[in-house]
Amino acid sequence: MRYHQALARALHQADVDTVFGVLGDANLFAMDSYVREQGGRFLSFSHEGGAVLAAAGYTATSGKLGVATVTHGPALTNTVTALVDASRSRTPLLLIAGDTAAADRDNLQNIDQASIVLPTGALFETVRSADTVAADVYGAISRARSARLPVVLNVPVDLQWAEAPDTVPPFIPTPVRSAAAPDLAELDEALGLLASARRPIVLAGRGAAGARDALDELAAVLGAPVATSLRGKGLFAGHPYDLGVYGTLAHDIAGETIARADCVLAVGVALNAWTTSKGELTAGRRVVHIDNDPTALTRAIGATVSVLGDAEATTRALTRSLIEAETEPTGFASRELAAALGEYRDRGARPAPTEGIDVELALAQIDAAVPADRTLVIDDGRFIITAYRELTVQHPSAYVHTCSFASIGLAVASAAGAHTGRPDRPVLVVCGDGGFMSAGLTEFSTLVRHGIDAVVVVMNDSAYGAEHMQFRARGMDPAISTFDWPDLAPVAEALGGIGHTVTDHAGLAAALASLPGRDRPVLIDVKIDPDRVPTPGY
Repeated sequence: MRYHQALARALHQADVDTVFGVLGDANLFAMDSYVREQGGRFLSFSHEGGAVLAAAGYTATSGKLGVATVTHGPALTNTVTALVDASRSRTPLLLIAGDTAAADRDNLQNIDQASIVLPTGALFETVRSADTVAADVYGAISRARSARLPVVLNVPVDLQWAEAPDTVPPFIPTPVRSAAAPDLAELDEALGLLASARRPIVLAGRGAAGARDALDELAAVLGAPVATSLRGKGLFAGHPYDLGVYGTLAHDIAGETIARADCVLAVGVALNAWTTSKGELTAGRRVVHIDNDPTALTRAIGATVSVLGDAEATTRALTRSLIEAETEPTGFASRELAAALGEYRDRGARPAPTEGIDVELALAQIDAAVPADRTLVIDDGRFIITAYRELTVQHPSAYVHTCSFASIGLAVASAAGAHTGRPDRPVLVVCGDGGFMSAGLTEFSTLVRHGIDAVVVVMNDSAYGAEHMQFRARGMDPAISTFDWPDLAPVAEALGGIGHTVTDHAGLAAALASLPGRDRPVLIDVKIDPDRVPTPGY
Protein backbone atom coordinates (compact mmCIF):
# COMPACT_ATOMS: atom_id res chain seq x y z
CA MET A 1 0.00 0.00 0.00
CA ARG A 2 1.25 3.48 -0.86
CA TYR A 3 1.33 6.26 1.71
CA HIS A 4 -1.48 8.24 0.08
CA GLN A 5 -3.70 5.14 0.19
CA ALA A 6 -2.84 4.49 3.83
CA LEU A 7 -3.63 8.10 4.71
CA ALA A 8 -7.03 7.79 3.06
CA ARG A 9 -7.64 4.50 4.84
CA ALA A 10 -6.73 6.04 8.21
CA LEU A 11 -9.25 8.83 7.68
CA HIS A 12 -11.93 6.28 6.89
CA GLN A 13 -11.02 4.21 9.95
CA ALA A 14 -11.35 7.36 12.08
CA ASP A 15 -14.95 7.80 10.85
CA VAL A 16 -14.12 10.85 8.74
CA ASP A 17 -16.84 10.84 6.09
CA THR A 18 -16.21 14.30 4.61
CA VAL A 19 -13.09 16.30 3.81
CA PHE A 20 -13.19 19.95 2.72
CA GLY A 21 -10.31 21.14 0.61
CA VAL A 22 -8.47 22.50 -2.38
CA LEU A 23 -6.40 20.03 -4.39
CA GLY A 24 -2.71 20.47 -5.10
CA ASP A 25 0.23 18.27 -5.95
CA ALA A 26 0.78 17.31 -2.30
CA ASN A 27 -2.73 16.04 -1.53
CA LEU A 28 -4.42 15.04 -4.80
CA PHE A 29 -3.55 11.35 -4.67
CA ALA A 30 -4.64 10.95 -1.05
CA MET A 31 -7.98 12.58 -1.81
CA ASP A 32 -8.44 10.46 -4.92
CA SER A 33 -7.89 7.34 -2.82
CA TYR A 34 -10.16 8.67 -0.10
CA VAL A 35 -13.04 9.11 -2.56
CA ARG A 36 -12.52 6.12 -4.89
CA GLU A 37 -11.24 3.47 -2.48
CA GLN A 38 -12.75 4.53 0.86
CA GLY A 39 -16.07 5.99 -0.30
CA GLY A 40 -15.37 9.33 1.34
CA ARG A 41 -16.80 12.65 0.25
CA PHE A 42 -14.47 15.43 -0.85
CA LEU A 43 -16.02 18.90 -1.07
CA SER A 44 -13.87 21.23 -3.15
CA PHE A 45 -13.60 24.93 -2.35
CA SER A 46 -12.51 27.99 -4.29
CA HIS A 47 -10.03 29.15 -1.64
CA GLU A 48 -8.03 27.25 0.96
CA GLY A 49 -9.25 29.50 3.75
CA GLY A 50 -12.80 28.59 2.79
CA ALA A 51 -12.04 24.89 3.21
CA VAL A 52 -10.75 25.44 6.75
CA LEU A 53 -13.74 27.63 7.62
CA ALA A 54 -16.04 24.90 6.33
CA ALA A 55 -14.30 22.35 8.54
CA ALA A 56 -14.85 24.66 11.53
CA GLY A 57 -18.51 25.12 10.61
CA TYR A 58 -18.89 21.35 10.33
CA THR A 59 -17.41 20.86 13.80
CA ALA A 60 -19.75 23.47 15.25
CA THR A 61 -22.98 21.92 13.98
CA SER A 62 -22.24 18.20 13.74
CA GLY A 63 -20.34 17.61 16.96
CA LYS A 64 -17.82 15.62 14.91
CA LEU A 65 -14.32 16.75 13.97
CA GLY A 66 -14.12 18.78 10.76
CA VAL A 67 -11.27 17.85 8.42
CA ALA A 68 -9.74 19.96 5.66
CA THR A 69 -6.81 19.54 3.32
CA VAL A 70 -4.60 21.87 1.28
CA THR A 71 -1.27 21.62 -0.48
CA HIS A 72 1.90 23.47 0.49
CA GLY A 73 3.28 27.01 0.56
CA PRO A 74 0.78 29.63 -0.57
CA ALA A 75 -2.06 27.16 -0.05
CA LEU A 76 -1.19 27.03 3.63
CA THR A 77 -0.63 30.78 3.96
CA ASN A 78 -4.13 31.23 2.53
CA THR A 79 -5.53 29.47 5.61
CA VAL A 80 -3.99 31.79 8.23
CA THR A 81 -7.08 33.94 8.96
CA ALA A 82 -9.31 30.87 9.19
CA LEU A 83 -6.87 29.16 11.56
CA VAL A 84 -6.70 32.22 13.81
CA ASP A 85 -10.49 32.46 13.97
CA ALA A 86 -10.87 28.75 14.72
CA SER A 87 -8.12 28.85 17.35
CA ARG A 88 -9.65 31.82 19.14
CA SER A 89 -13.06 30.15 18.98
CA ARG A 90 -11.55 26.96 20.46
CA THR A 91 -12.94 25.00 17.52
CA PRO A 92 -11.19 21.66 17.01
CA LEU A 93 -10.44 20.59 13.45
CA LEU A 94 -7.77 18.75 11.49
CA LEU A 95 -6.00 20.40 8.56
CA ILE A 96 -3.87 18.02 6.50
CA ALA A 97 -1.33 20.21 4.71
CA GLY A 98 1.16 19.09 2.14
CA ASP A 99 4.76 20.28 2.39
CA THR A 100 7.56 20.49 -0.11
CA ALA A 101 10.20 17.77 -0.02
CA ALA A 102 13.07 18.44 2.40
CA ALA A 103 15.59 18.03 -0.41
CA ASP A 104 13.74 20.44 -2.72
CA ARG A 105 15.04 23.67 -1.21
CA ASP A 106 14.61 25.63 -4.45
CA ASN A 107 10.90 24.87 -4.76
CA LEU A 108 9.09 28.18 -5.21
CA GLN A 109 6.46 27.09 -2.69
CA ASN A 110 8.97 26.13 -0.01
CA ILE A 111 8.45 27.93 3.31
CA ASP A 112 8.84 27.09 6.99
CA GLN A 113 5.27 25.91 7.49
CA ALA A 114 5.49 25.55 11.26
CA SER A 115 6.42 29.23 11.49
CA ILE A 116 3.28 30.07 9.54
CA VAL A 117 0.95 27.94 11.64
CA LEU A 118 2.08 28.35 15.24
CA PRO A 119 1.42 32.12 15.56
CA THR A 120 -2.23 31.46 14.63
CA GLY A 121 -2.74 29.52 17.84
CA ALA A 122 -3.19 26.24 15.98
CA LEU A 123 -1.07 23.20 16.83
CA PHE A 124 1.45 21.77 14.35
CA GLU A 125 2.62 18.21 13.81
CA THR A 126 4.73 16.63 11.06
CA VAL A 127 4.33 13.01 10.02
CA ARG A 128 7.29 10.93 11.08
CA SER A 129 7.52 8.36 8.29
CA ALA A 130 5.50 6.28 5.87
CA ASP A 131 5.37 3.54 8.51
CA THR A 132 3.60 5.73 11.07
CA VAL A 133 0.72 7.05 8.96
CA ALA A 134 -2.07 5.70 11.16
CA ALA A 135 -0.44 6.76 14.42
CA ASP A 136 0.24 10.24 13.03
CA VAL A 137 -3.32 10.78 11.76
CA TYR A 138 -4.96 9.30 14.85
CA GLY A 139 -2.68 11.28 17.15
CA ALA A 140 -3.50 14.55 15.40
CA ILE A 141 -7.24 13.83 15.60
CA SER A 142 -7.03 13.01 19.30
CA ARG A 143 -4.94 16.09 20.02
CA ALA A 144 -7.39 18.39 18.22
CA ARG A 145 -10.29 16.99 20.24
CA SER A 146 -8.56 17.11 23.61
CA ALA A 147 -7.03 20.57 23.13
CA ARG A 148 -10.14 21.97 21.40
CA LEU A 149 -7.91 23.58 18.80
CA PRO A 150 -7.06 23.20 15.11
CA VAL A 151 -4.19 20.81 14.43
CA VAL A 152 -2.20 21.08 11.21
CA LEU A 153 -0.71 17.74 10.15
CA ASN A 154 2.24 18.43 7.85
CA VAL A 155 2.78 15.79 5.12
CA PRO A 156 5.87 16.16 2.87
CA VAL A 157 5.01 15.61 -0.77
CA ASP A 158 7.71 12.99 -1.31
CA LEU A 159 5.88 10.59 1.03
CA GLN A 160 2.86 10.22 -1.26
CA TRP A 161 4.15 7.23 -3.20
CA ALA A 162 6.30 5.75 -0.46
CA GLU A 163 5.58 2.20 0.67
CA ALA A 164 3.40 2.07 3.77
CA PRO A 165 2.18 -0.87 5.88
CA ASP A 166 -0.35 -3.05 4.10
CA THR A 167 -2.81 -2.83 6.97
CA VAL A 168 -4.09 0.21 8.83
CA PRO A 169 -5.11 -0.49 12.42
CA PRO A 170 -8.54 0.58 13.65
CA PHE A 171 -8.94 3.96 15.26
CA ILE A 172 -9.49 3.80 19.01
CA PRO A 173 -10.72 7.19 20.22
CA THR A 174 -8.82 8.67 23.12
CA PRO A 175 -11.35 9.65 25.80
CA VAL A 176 -11.60 13.41 26.16
CA ARG A 177 -11.14 13.98 29.85
CA SER A 178 -13.66 16.23 31.49
CA ALA A 179 -12.86 18.23 34.58
CA ALA A 180 -12.63 16.23 37.77
CA ALA A 181 -15.28 16.55 40.45
CA PRO A 182 -15.31 20.13 41.71
CA ASP A 183 -13.20 20.98 44.73
CA LEU A 184 -15.42 20.82 47.83
CA ALA A 185 -14.02 24.02 49.29
CA GLU A 186 -14.73 25.89 46.03
CA LEU A 187 -18.21 24.36 45.91
CA ASP A 188 -18.96 25.36 49.49
CA GLU A 189 -17.85 28.93 48.83
CA ALA A 190 -20.04 29.06 45.73
CA LEU A 191 -23.01 27.72 47.71
CA GLY A 192 -22.57 30.40 50.33
CA LEU A 193 -22.71 33.15 47.72
CA LEU A 194 -25.73 31.67 45.96
CA ALA A 195 -27.68 30.96 49.14
CA SER A 196 -27.26 34.54 50.33
CA ALA A 197 -28.10 36.14 46.98
CA ARG A 198 -31.27 38.20 46.71
CA ARG A 199 -31.24 38.96 42.99
CA PRO A 200 -29.32 36.16 41.23
CA ILE A 201 -28.99 35.54 37.50
CA VAL A 202 -27.92 32.27 35.85
CA LEU A 203 -25.66 33.01 32.88
CA ALA A 204 -24.65 30.18 30.54
CA GLY A 205 -22.41 29.90 27.51
CA ARG A 206 -21.71 27.39 24.78
CA GLY A 207 -19.74 25.31 27.27
CA ALA A 208 -23.04 24.58 29.02
CA ALA A 209 -24.94 23.72 25.84
CA GLY A 210 -25.71 20.20 27.05
CA ALA A 211 -26.82 21.25 30.53
CA ARG A 212 -30.15 22.97 29.81
CA ASP A 213 -32.25 20.79 32.14
CA ALA A 214 -29.77 21.10 35.01
CA LEU A 215 -29.58 24.87 34.57
CA ASP A 216 -33.37 25.19 34.45
CA GLU A 217 -33.66 23.30 37.73
CA LEU A 218 -31.00 25.40 39.45
CA ALA A 219 -32.55 28.64 38.19
CA ALA A 220 -35.93 27.54 39.58
CA VAL A 221 -34.41 26.72 42.98
CA LEU A 222 -32.73 30.13 43.07
CA GLY A 223 -35.70 32.00 41.63
CA ALA A 224 -33.33 33.44 39.05
CA PRO A 225 -33.83 34.67 35.49
CA VAL A 226 -31.52 33.17 32.88
CA ALA A 227 -29.29 34.62 30.18
CA THR A 228 -26.61 33.48 27.75
CA SER A 229 -23.42 34.67 26.19
CA LEU A 230 -23.46 35.32 22.45
CA ARG A 231 -22.03 31.87 21.71
CA GLY A 232 -24.61 30.32 24.03
CA LYS A 233 -27.37 31.97 22.00
CA GLY A 234 -30.57 29.93 22.00
CA LEU A 235 -29.75 27.77 25.02
CA PHE A 236 -32.79 29.01 26.97
CA ALA A 237 -35.15 29.32 24.00
CA GLY A 238 -38.73 29.20 25.27
CA HIS A 239 -37.83 29.82 28.93
CA PRO A 240 -40.25 32.36 30.46
CA TYR A 241 -37.40 34.19 32.21
CA ASP A 242 -34.95 34.18 29.31
CA LEU A 243 -33.21 37.56 29.24
CA GLY A 244 -31.46 36.71 25.98
CA VAL A 245 -27.84 37.62 25.41
CA TYR A 246 -26.10 39.08 28.45
CA GLY A 247 -23.74 42.02 28.24
CA THR A 248 -23.31 44.60 25.51
CA LEU A 249 -26.05 42.95 23.39
CA ALA A 250 -28.77 42.97 26.05
CA HIS A 251 -32.13 44.57 25.21
CA ASP A 252 -33.62 47.21 27.54
CA ILE A 253 -35.59 44.90 29.86
CA ALA A 254 -32.65 42.52 30.15
CA GLY A 255 -30.29 45.42 30.76
CA GLU A 256 -32.46 46.77 33.57
CA THR A 257 -32.69 43.31 35.17
CA ILE A 258 -28.96 42.69 34.89
CA ALA A 259 -28.24 46.09 36.44
CA ARG A 260 -30.26 45.10 39.54
CA ALA A 261 -28.60 41.69 40.00
CA ASP A 262 -26.41 41.15 43.06
CA CYS A 263 -25.07 37.71 42.09
CA VAL A 264 -24.23 36.00 38.79
CA LEU A 265 -23.76 32.26 38.37
CA ALA A 266 -21.75 31.94 35.15
CA VAL A 267 -21.54 28.41 33.70
CA GLY A 268 -19.48 27.40 30.68
CA VAL A 269 -19.07 30.99 29.58
CA ALA A 270 -16.09 33.22 28.91
CA LEU A 271 -16.34 36.23 31.20
CA ASN A 272 -14.64 38.48 28.67
CA ALA A 273 -14.91 42.18 27.92
CA TRP A 274 -17.96 41.65 25.69
CA THR A 275 -20.01 39.55 28.08
CA THR A 276 -19.10 41.66 31.13
CA SER A 277 -19.19 45.01 29.30
CA LYS A 278 -15.51 45.46 30.17
CA GLY A 279 -16.15 44.50 33.77
CA GLU A 280 -19.09 46.84 34.39
CA LEU A 281 -21.54 43.94 34.72
CA THR A 282 -19.43 42.04 37.24
CA ALA A 283 -18.27 45.01 39.33
CA GLY A 284 -19.99 45.14 42.71
CA ARG A 285 -21.58 41.73 42.21
CA ARG A 286 -20.71 38.32 43.57
CA VAL A 287 -19.81 36.12 40.62
CA VAL A 288 -19.54 32.33 40.71
CA HIS A 289 -17.75 31.05 37.61
CA ILE A 290 -17.93 27.36 36.63
CA ASP A 291 -15.91 26.01 33.71
CA ASN A 292 -14.08 22.82 32.78
CA ASP A 293 -11.23 24.82 31.24
CA PRO A 294 -8.71 26.26 33.73
CA THR A 295 -7.63 28.85 31.16
CA ALA A 296 -11.17 30.25 30.97
CA LEU A 297 -11.23 30.59 34.74
CA THR A 298 -7.90 32.40 34.94
CA ARG A 299 -8.86 34.87 32.19
CA ALA A 300 -12.30 35.69 33.61
CA ILE A 301 -13.16 39.29 34.46
CA GLY A 302 -14.63 39.84 37.90
CA ALA A 303 -15.10 36.29 39.23
CA THR A 304 -15.47 36.07 43.02
CA VAL A 305 -15.32 32.27 43.17
CA SER A 306 -13.99 30.01 40.41
CA VAL A 307 -15.01 26.35 40.29
CA LEU A 308 -13.25 23.93 37.94
CA GLY A 309 -15.85 21.38 36.93
CA ASP A 310 -18.20 19.98 34.33
CA ALA A 311 -21.16 22.26 33.64
CA GLU A 312 -23.94 19.74 34.19
CA ALA A 313 -22.39 17.79 37.07
CA THR A 314 -21.40 20.90 39.01
CA THR A 315 -24.77 22.56 38.43
CA ARG A 316 -26.61 19.49 39.70
CA ALA A 317 -24.34 19.32 42.76
CA LEU A 318 -25.19 22.93 43.58
CA THR A 319 -28.90 22.28 43.13
CA ARG A 320 -28.86 19.26 45.44
CA SER A 321 -27.06 21.21 48.15
CA LEU A 322 -29.43 24.17 47.89
CA ILE A 323 -32.47 21.89 48.12
CA GLU A 324 -30.98 20.06 51.11
CA ALA A 325 -30.43 23.43 52.78
CA GLU A 326 -34.09 24.27 52.09
CA THR A 327 -33.11 27.42 50.22
CA GLU A 328 -36.15 29.47 49.25
CA PRO A 329 -36.42 30.95 45.72
CA THR A 330 -35.55 34.63 45.77
CA GLY A 331 -38.43 35.85 43.66
CA PHE A 332 -36.12 37.79 41.36
CA ALA A 333 -37.70 35.78 38.56
CA SER A 334 -41.06 37.38 39.24
CA ARG A 335 -44.40 37.22 37.44
CA GLU A 336 -43.91 40.88 36.56
CA LEU A 337 -40.59 40.09 34.88
CA ALA A 338 -42.12 37.18 32.95
CA ALA A 339 -44.92 39.46 31.76
CA ALA A 340 -42.49 42.17 30.69
CA LEU A 341 -40.32 39.68 28.80
CA GLY A 342 -43.41 38.19 27.16
CA GLU A 343 -44.55 41.61 26.01
CA TYR A 344 -41.08 42.29 24.63
CA ARG A 345 -41.01 39.02 22.69
CA ASP A 346 -44.53 39.57 21.35
CA ARG A 347 -44.06 43.22 20.52
CA GLY A 348 -45.30 44.26 17.14
CA ALA A 349 -42.89 45.64 14.62
CA ARG A 350 -42.61 49.35 14.11
CA PRO A 351 -44.25 50.55 10.90
CA ALA A 352 -41.84 50.04 8.03
CA PRO A 353 -40.80 53.08 5.99
CA THR A 354 -42.48 53.31 2.60
CA GLU A 355 -39.12 54.00 0.98
CA GLY A 356 -35.76 52.47 1.72
CA ILE A 357 -34.79 49.86 4.28
CA ASP A 358 -34.77 50.02 8.07
CA VAL A 359 -31.99 47.57 9.04
CA GLU A 360 -33.54 46.48 12.35
CA LEU A 361 -36.96 45.86 10.79
CA ALA A 362 -35.42 44.07 7.82
CA LEU A 363 -33.54 41.65 10.05
CA ALA A 364 -36.70 41.07 12.09
CA GLN A 365 -38.56 40.29 8.84
CA ILE A 366 -35.85 37.82 7.86
CA ASP A 367 -35.89 36.19 11.31
CA ALA A 368 -39.64 35.61 11.04
CA ALA A 369 -39.55 34.31 7.46
CA VAL A 370 -36.74 31.74 7.56
CA PRO A 371 -37.76 28.54 9.42
CA ALA A 372 -36.83 28.70 13.11
CA ASP A 373 -35.13 25.30 12.95
CA ARG A 374 -32.15 26.64 11.04
CA THR A 375 -28.43 27.21 11.29
CA LEU A 376 -27.37 30.84 11.59
CA VAL A 377 -24.05 32.27 10.43
CA ILE A 378 -23.39 36.00 10.84
CA ASP A 379 -20.40 37.67 9.20
CA ASP A 380 -18.59 40.63 10.72
CA GLY A 381 -19.66 44.09 9.61
CA ARG A 382 -21.31 47.30 10.69
CA PHE A 383 -24.73 45.61 10.87
CA ILE A 384 -23.49 42.93 13.24
CA ILE A 385 -24.85 44.15 16.58
CA THR A 386 -28.36 44.53 15.16
CA ALA A 387 -28.09 41.08 13.58
CA TYR A 388 -26.99 39.51 16.86
CA ARG A 389 -30.03 41.01 18.57
CA GLU A 390 -32.67 40.32 15.94
CA LEU A 391 -31.72 36.89 14.60
CA THR A 392 -32.52 33.86 16.74
CA VAL A 393 -31.67 30.17 16.96
CA GLN A 394 -33.16 27.25 18.86
CA HIS A 395 -29.89 25.97 20.38
CA PRO A 396 -26.24 27.09 20.59
CA SER A 397 -25.22 24.35 18.14
CA ALA A 398 -27.33 26.13 15.50
CA TYR A 399 -25.24 29.30 15.75
CA VAL A 400 -21.84 29.39 14.03
CA HIS A 401 -19.60 32.19 15.27
CA THR A 402 -17.18 33.63 12.70
CA CYS A 403 -16.02 36.81 14.40
CA SER A 404 -13.35 35.72 16.89
CA PHE A 405 -10.68 37.46 14.77
CA ALA A 406 -12.97 40.33 13.69
CA SER A 407 -12.40 39.47 10.05
CA ILE A 408 -15.03 40.07 7.41
CA GLY A 409 -15.77 37.52 4.73
CA LEU A 410 -15.77 34.26 6.72
CA ALA A 411 -19.48 33.46 6.85
CA VAL A 412 -20.33 31.98 3.44
CA ALA A 413 -17.60 29.33 3.53
CA SER A 414 -18.43 28.54 7.16
CA ALA A 415 -22.05 28.04 6.13
CA ALA A 416 -21.09 25.36 3.62
CA GLY A 417 -19.51 23.27 6.35
CA ALA A 418 -22.24 24.07 8.86
CA HIS A 419 -24.94 22.79 6.50
CA THR A 420 -22.90 19.71 5.65
CA GLY A 421 -22.81 18.94 9.38
CA ARG A 422 -26.59 19.41 9.73
CA PRO A 423 -28.13 18.99 6.26
CA ASP A 424 -31.62 18.75 7.77
CA ARG A 425 -31.57 22.48 8.57
CA PRO A 426 -31.37 25.38 6.10
CA VAL A 427 -28.55 27.78 6.80
CA LEU A 428 -29.16 31.51 7.02
CA VAL A 429 -26.13 33.69 6.28
CA VAL A 430 -26.09 37.42 6.92
CA CYS A 431 -23.11 39.39 5.68
CA GLY A 432 -22.16 42.81 4.43
CA ASP A 433 -21.29 43.75 0.90
CA GLY A 434 -17.61 44.15 1.77
CA GLY A 435 -17.43 40.73 3.37
CA PHE A 436 -19.36 39.10 0.55
CA MET A 437 -17.18 40.61 -2.15
CA SER A 438 -13.93 39.87 -0.33
CA ALA A 439 -14.50 36.14 0.11
CA GLY A 440 -18.19 35.23 0.00
CA LEU A 441 -18.60 35.62 -3.74
CA THR A 442 -16.18 32.83 -4.64
CA GLU A 443 -17.66 30.46 -2.09
CA PHE A 444 -21.24 31.24 -3.14
CA SER A 445 -20.37 29.17 -6.19
CA THR A 446 -19.26 26.45 -3.76
CA LEU A 447 -22.71 26.52 -2.15
CA VAL A 448 -24.24 26.01 -5.58
CA ARG A 449 -21.85 23.24 -6.65
CA HIS A 450 -22.44 21.22 -3.52
CA GLY A 451 -26.20 21.77 -3.23
CA ILE A 452 -26.07 23.67 0.06
CA ASP A 453 -29.50 24.85 1.23
CA ALA A 454 -28.47 28.41 2.02
CA VAL A 455 -30.15 31.80 2.13
CA VAL A 456 -27.46 34.48 1.91
CA VAL A 457 -28.59 37.98 2.86
CA VAL A 458 -26.20 40.78 1.91
CA MET A 459 -26.76 43.98 3.87
CA ASN A 460 -25.42 46.17 1.09
CA ASP A 461 -24.54 49.76 1.95
CA SER A 462 -22.05 49.96 -0.95
CA ALA A 463 -19.34 50.84 1.53
CA TYR A 464 -16.94 49.60 4.11
CA GLY A 465 -19.47 50.58 6.74
CA ALA A 466 -17.27 50.80 9.83
CA GLU A 467 -14.89 53.12 8.02
CA HIS A 468 -17.77 55.14 6.55
CA MET A 469 -19.10 55.57 10.09
CA GLN A 470 -15.74 56.88 11.35
CA PHE A 471 -15.46 59.41 8.54
CA ARG A 472 -18.99 60.66 9.25
CA ALA A 473 -18.32 60.87 12.99
CA ARG A 474 -15.44 63.27 12.32
CA GLY A 475 -17.30 65.32 9.74
CA MET A 476 -15.12 64.00 6.92
CA ASP A 477 -15.99 62.94 3.38
CA PRO A 478 -16.52 59.14 3.37
CA ALA A 479 -16.16 58.82 -0.42
CA ILE A 480 -13.05 56.62 -0.37
CA SER A 481 -14.90 54.08 1.79
CA THR A 482 -17.70 53.62 -0.77
CA PHE A 483 -17.92 51.20 -3.69
CA ASP A 484 -19.86 50.98 -6.91
CA TRP A 485 -20.47 47.25 -6.74
CA PRO A 486 -22.16 45.35 -9.56
CA ASP A 487 -25.76 44.30 -8.98
CA LEU A 488 -25.27 41.13 -6.95
CA ALA A 489 -28.52 39.35 -7.84
CA PRO A 490 -27.55 38.70 -11.49
CA VAL A 491 -24.08 37.66 -10.31
CA ALA A 492 -25.67 35.07 -7.99
CA GLU A 493 -27.76 33.79 -10.88
CA ALA A 494 -24.72 33.60 -13.14
CA LEU A 495 -23.10 31.41 -10.48
CA GLY A 496 -26.12 29.10 -10.54
CA GLY A 497 -28.10 30.47 -7.62
CA ILE A 498 -31.25 32.54 -7.23
CA GLY A 499 -30.87 36.29 -6.85
CA HIS A 500 -33.14 39.03 -5.52
CA THR A 501 -32.47 42.76 -5.38
CA VAL A 502 -34.36 44.51 -2.58
CA THR A 503 -34.71 48.26 -2.11
CA ASP A 504 -37.72 48.48 0.24
CA HIS A 505 -39.64 46.37 2.74
CA ALA A 506 -42.30 45.33 0.25
CA GLY A 507 -39.59 43.96 -2.01
CA LEU A 508 -37.99 42.16 0.92
CA ALA A 509 -41.32 40.61 1.84
CA ALA A 510 -41.74 39.36 -1.73
CA ALA A 511 -38.25 37.86 -1.79
CA LEU A 512 -38.80 36.12 1.53
CA ALA A 513 -42.20 34.83 0.42
CA SER A 514 -40.50 33.03 -2.48
CA LEU A 515 -38.10 31.08 -0.24
CA PRO A 516 -40.25 27.96 0.31
CA GLY A 517 -39.98 27.16 -3.40
CA ARG A 518 -36.18 27.45 -3.61
CA ASP A 519 -34.21 24.59 -5.15
CA ARG A 520 -30.74 26.10 -4.91
CA PRO A 521 -28.87 28.74 -2.88
CA VAL A 522 -30.55 32.13 -2.68
CA LEU A 523 -28.90 35.53 -2.46
CA ILE A 524 -30.94 38.53 -1.30
CA ASP A 525 -29.14 41.80 -2.00
CA VAL A 526 -30.65 44.28 0.48
CA LYS A 527 -29.76 47.83 -0.53
CA ILE A 528 -29.33 50.03 2.54
CA ASP A 529 -28.31 53.62 3.12
CA PRO A 530 -24.90 53.80 4.87
CA ASP A 531 -26.16 56.80 6.82
CA ARG A 532 -29.12 54.81 8.20
CA VAL A 533 -27.27 51.77 9.55
CA PRO A 534 -27.35 51.54 13.37
CA THR A 535 -24.03 52.34 15.01
CA PRO A 536 -22.48 49.09 16.30
CA GLY A 537 -21.48 50.58 19.65
CA TYR A 538 -18.01 49.06 19.84
